[in-house]
Amino acid sequence: MAEQQRGRCDDSGAAVVDFVLVMLVVIPLVLGIMQVALVMHVRNVTTAAAAEGARAQAALDAPPGAGEQRTRTQVEAGIGERFVRSIAVAPTTVAGSPGVEVTVVSEVPALGLLGPGMTVEVTGHAVSEVAP
Repeated sequence: MAEQQRGRCDDSGAAVVDFVLVMLVVIPLVLGIMQVALVMHVRNVTTAAAAEGARAQAALDAPPGAGEQRTRTQVEAGIGERFVRSIAVAPTTVAGSPGVEVTVVSEVPALGLLGPGMTVEVTGHAVSEVAP
């Protein structure tokens, strides 16, 4: 009986070691996916806000600053003001017609909600309405 026990290998601590080794791979992978999702969310929200702001400014009787205000409102509703660095509205030409361009520059933290950021710049265009 003693000879049978001497040949056996004790695996009682192997599960803990396996768990730690797997978590060393899984945790950075999950955090990386979450970071990409955060950057994509900020980019999508700011792109939609820039396009909406351009359409608001391109309206026939739009007051000056309507595009910037509409963009700022959309960004605040979607992601909050803290990500946005600047919003610029400028006249441009869209397919040969007079138009409006709204550019939003935002900064997304590179390490989740903390740490240094990466800059995301998006632009929205709209053709200006003209009186008939």
